[in-house]
Amino acid sequence: MSFEQSRLRSDMIGTQVITRSTGRRLGVVSQLWVDIDRGRGEGGEVVALGLRDNILSKVVSGPEQIMLLSSIRQIGDVILVDDDSAIEDDISVANYTNLVKSEVITESGEGLGRVRGFKFDVVSGKLLSLVIASMGLPQIPDQVISSYELPVEEIVSTGPDRIIVFEGSEEKLKQISVGLLERLGLGSAPWEREDDGYIMPTSASNQLPSGLKQEVPAPRREAAPPQRLELEQPSRPPVEQAIPEEEPYQAQPLNIPQKKKVIEYEEEDF
Repeated sequence: MSFEQSRLRSDMIGTQVITRSTGRRLGVVSQLWVDIDRGRGEGGEVVALGLRDNILSKVVSGPEQIMLLSSIRQIGDVILVDDDSAIEDDISVANYTNLVKSEVITESGEGLGRVRGFKFDVVSGKLLSLVIASMGLPQIPDQVISSYELPVEEIVSTGPDRIIVFEGSEEKLKQISVGLLERLGLGSAPWEREDDGYIMPTSASNQLPSGLKQEVPAPRREAAPPQRLELEQPSRPPVEQAIPEEEPYQAQPLNIPQKKKVIEYEEEDF
């Protein structure tokens, strides 16, 4: 067996598998299956490879064939195996995992990202490190998203779709690719985002604490401005004023001279 002993998962995906005896093409590597319980405390081991007719067969059609990692004889531009017997028909991968998209968190619950891939020893299958990023999608090119490498010695425990690492493991991360957003100054590592000072505005008016009944606060009453209190005066009937009676009018006597009989002429005696 002559090849570089450590490989990344991304280096294996899409590689053709050819038999040395007849040169027959068995398929291309579409998946790496990890027994997370094997070598417990050391991160697990890659035990098998999933093969399909082509890398898009999973989307189109075609069953996955399983080949043990131990069947590999040489790795270069292609993977060489002895013959067709490398394909195992009686192996189930139901108890294995591919680790991709598994969430990586510290013991205190701080998220470091998701598994995008891993590096392993192709001879023993032992995992050497995890490749994590903000999104666990291997289809995204390295030029777009920043990725980091974390030694498997930092792993505390594993579970379904979750890997727990030691507190402070972010200091052991080694950046292996710089994404486009980070080059433009618009992105940062997942564990650094809380320090940006930006908090997404959310309304907590309708949120309830778990298992507790929220008490409705009494409505706040605003103090009314002091008002001038006016006492009602008892209603009184209008007072009728007595109108003085007018005295009868008495005209003053007029000073009219008395008529005198004037003798106009006197009879003369002849």
